[in-house]
Amino acid sequence: MNINFPLILTILVFISGIFLLVSKLNNNKKPQIFIRFSTYLGSFFPVLLFVFVLRSFIFEPFQIPSGSMIPTLKIGDYILVNKFSYGLRFPVTRFKFFDLGYPERGDVMVFTPPHDKRYFIKRVLGLPGDKIMIKNNILYLNGSQVDYTFLSEDTKNKGYIIENEILDGVKHLVRKRKIPTSLGENYSTVVPPRHYFMVGDNRDNSSDSRMWGAVPEANIVGKAILIWMSWSSFSELPSFSGAGKIR
Repeated sequence: MNINFPLILTILVFISGIFLLVSKLNNNKKPQIFIRFSTYLGSFFPVLLFVFVLRSFIFEPFQIPSGSMIPTLKIGDYILVNKFSYGLRFPVTRFKFFDLGYPERGDVMVFTPPHDKRYFIKRVLGLPGDKIMIKNNILYLNGSQVDYTFLSEDTKNKGYIIENEILDGVKHLVRKRKIPTSLGENYSTVVPPRHYFMVGDNRDNSSDSRMWGAVPEANIVGKAILIWMSWSSFSELPSFSGAGKIR
C-alpha cells in the first residue's frame, strides 16, 4: 500500500490548527464538552507543525527497500534526505518556490519516477543536455569514457565485481556483472532539459532511467546524505556499524 504521508500530515496539521483556534476563541456559548474536545485536539498542533516543517523543508528519513543501490546502500539501511539541497518545495504539490541549488553528477537522490508515485533512490549520472552511452557496463558522458578502478570480486555473488566509478573526480562504488545484462550492454540517450538520468549502483539489478526514462526536475524529493541505521528484519537488532556519509 502506497500511503501519501505528506498529504495525511498536512491534513492533520490543518485540522488540529482549526481546533486550537476554536478553543482559543471560546466565548462560553459552546457546550463545555465540545470545548474540552477542541482543546485536546488542538494540543497536538505544535508537535504536528514541528514534524510538518521538519519533514517538508529540512530533513526526512527513508528506509531502503531494495538492493538496487548495493554496495552503496543495502536493504534495510535507514537514510536521511536533505529536503532543501535542491530548493524549497511545497508539500504534496512539490511546487518549488525557492531555488537553493541543483543536482550534480554523482549525487544520490530520492525522487518519484515518471511511471510511478512511489519513492525511488538512485545516483545522478546525467544532467540536462548530457549525452549518455553505456556499453558493456562502461559509462560514457558526452563522448568521454568514465574512469573505473577494479577493487574486488564480489565474494557473496559469483559473477559480480566491485569497482570505483570516478564521476567528475568523485569516487563511488558500483557493482557489476562480469558479463553485462541487457541493462548495461548497449544503451544511449540524450537527457532532456530539466530532467536527470538516474541509475542504481547495482548496475545489472536496478530499475532506473534505462528502463523508464529520465526523471523530471519536478519529481525531485531531496539529496540522500547520511546512513544513520541499518535494520533489515525484526529478527535482528538494529546496527549502527555502517552509519556515515553517503558517497
